[in-house]
Amino acid sequence: MQNENNKFDFAFGKINYILLGIGFAVIVLGFMLMAGGASEDPNVFNEDIFSFRRITLAPIVVLAGFIFEIYAIMRKPKNKDEE
Repeated sequence: MQNENNKFDFAFGKINYILLGIGFAVIVLGFMLMAGGASEDPNVFNEDIFSFRRITLAPIVVLAGFIFEIYAIMRKPKNKDEE
């Protein structure tokens, strides 16, 4: 019983921290999808910077990651075991 009194009270439960980590990984993935597209020669324009991956897909992935982070913060544990 004494271990229960010495237990730290964290702001979130274990599942919340796992979900926060997943959301952070999704955001990092989105920024990695945005990277690249530079031209080796500065005098030559590279059309690859306007690819679907960089203009459409990557911002959607980043936005989904931020929305997932909000969900992870707002989620309440269903029972005492998840804390």
